[in-house]
Amino acid sequence: MKKNAEKLAMKAIAGTIVVLATMMYIPQALASVLDPDCTAEKAAKSAAAKATIGVGGRCSPAEAAKDKAKKATGIDSKNNANHAKDAVKKVVK
Repeated sequence: MKKNAEKLAMKAIAGTIVVLATMMYIPQALASVLDPDCTAEKAAKSAAAKATIGVGGRCSPAEAAKDKAKKATGIDSKNNANHAKDAVKKVVK
């Protein structure tokens, strides 16, 4: 009985370690996939960092302008863009 309890405890510990390792890796993997929410301030900080240390962030002035235009038009996500396309199609019909 004691050996079974030890095996069960070891499996639980191993499972916990795998889950924790996965939780630590996923945000890093998704960081390059997700679209950053760029502002003029973030773009300026990124440009300053690139000029001083040679490595900048993901926000550029062009990305900041694109994000600002998306917010101004209300197209923040692909889902909203699809709704806008559907609305246009209804008006055209």
